[in-house]
Amino acid sequence: MPQSSTSLAEHEATSVAYGPLEIAYDSRVLTPRDWTRQQSTWAADLMQDLPDGPILELCSGAGHIGLLAAHLSGRRAVLVDMEPTACHYARLNAETAGLGEFVEVRLARADAALRPDERFACVMVDPPWVPTSEIDRFPEDPRLAIDGGEDGLDVIRDLLHVVAPALLPHGVALVQLGTSAQVEQLHTWLDTPDSPSLTITEVRVHGDRGVVALLEQA
Repeated sequence: MPQSSTSLAEHEATSVAYGPLEIAYDSRVLTPRDWTRQQSTWAADLMQDLPDGPILELCSGAGHIGLLAAHLSGRRAVLVDMEPTACHYARLNAETAGLGEFVEVRLARADAALRPDERFACVMVDPPWVPTSEIDRFPEDPRLAIDGGEDGLDVIRDLLHVVAPALLPHGVALVQLGTSAQVEQLHTWLDTPDSPSLTITEVRVHGDRGVVALLEQA
């Protein structure tokens, strides 16, 4: 996606504490939600028993979730987003956190971001999951960051085709969704013949606006 004609300097940056990290962003990037720290800490806990290998975060936005997971686990990380402003802030936040040498930020579509031989111990996916008909409920959020298509699952279905071949043996994926109903829909889809070879093994719900599903190789 091309860089917006409006420069970074014309948007007022702000920052928020995200656990021990300070995360900068502006109105073109999805505001970091405190509850999403649960995804970072869950990933760090899981990685104590996962094979050696880096973290991958898709749809990383300002990078807060992946950066905190890298900080807590001591693992290297690759953060991917297709929005230039998001990647700008992810790089800035990595440097601010002292993780610049351990984190690579890639401006790319997920399906073009990885080398064929790259494999990861943990893939974190933070896709748009709001159904298109409901995005007006969140006028403060950039549409690209929240519009998940008709049922909110269009983006994640595509991304899971990237995730499955990118996992190391015994690696895992953590996927953020909006509702438990969406998790059930995704579970049903993963049972269809053309879906990737992944299965949902655990779900954690955080309040009324956040669900994280753990996926493992089927």
